[in-house]
Amino acid sequence: MSAAASNHPLWEQLSDLKTDYKWVDLTHELSAETPHWYGFKPLGTEKLFDFDVAPMKVFQYTVAGQYGTHADVPGHFDANGRLMEAIPVSEMAFPLCVIDKSKAVAADSDYALTKDDVLEWEAEYGEIPEGAFVAFRSDWSKRPAANFDNNDAEGQAHYPGWDLDCVKWLADVRHVGGIGHETPDTDPAACVAQTGFLAEGYILKADKLNVELLKDLDLLPPVGAIVFVTFPKLKGGTGFPTRVFAICPK
Repeated sequence: MSAAASNHPLWEQLSDLKTDYKWVDLTHELSAETPHWYGFKPLGTEKLFDFDVAPMKVFQYTVAGQYGTHADVPGHFDANGRLMEAIPVSEMAFPLCVIDKSKAVAADSDYALTKDDVLEWEAEYGEIPEGAFVAFRSDWSKRPAANFDNNDAEGQAHYPGWDLDCVKWLADVRHVGGIGHETPDTDPAACVAQTGFLAEGYILKADKLNVELLKDLDLLPPVGAIVFVTFPKLKGGTGFPTRVFAICPK
């Protein structure tokens, strides 16, 4: 690093982060083929300008706010909750805790991450810090997009999610800043069919972020990473496709 750059501590820290740490993109590519909740249409694309008629290329996109890898803000489920323009950028960076239950999910597609699972994780890695982002690693993102719903013969989806009591405990006792997962819903699909979106509703009404359809959580350590959840400052927005990435030791 040059002498001039070394006079600016933040620049030096950034240089060190880019040189000595691993950067992991946790985001699905955004396209019509992107995994998404079955209730939404695929992303639509219309070309507005191209180089044969203008000195630029411009597309217009049509997409549900909760499409692909996306962030839900409290106003998604809480009529009085904060909307996207009210989330400060300081709430877009978190200590990251990754809880791996991929083996349990491989044996049971309807698996729900429980408080006991989290306590078992804490016994090995330490208490989840206040303001952390807790990610449920299921390796569901390894599936082909066409098989994300994992429908049975009757058309019922089967994929894992969070147990409601676990989400309550993380929000009310550990005071996490947000949670995330690799599936299209916070709640297991089988639970949604019976009782609705209880876990998702709880975490959002607790004024936390909820991030869905993450990928490549297997590339991160259980502790020690920092995750960034970035999204537009959309007025009145309740959610939007987001670029999520983490920085961790190599």
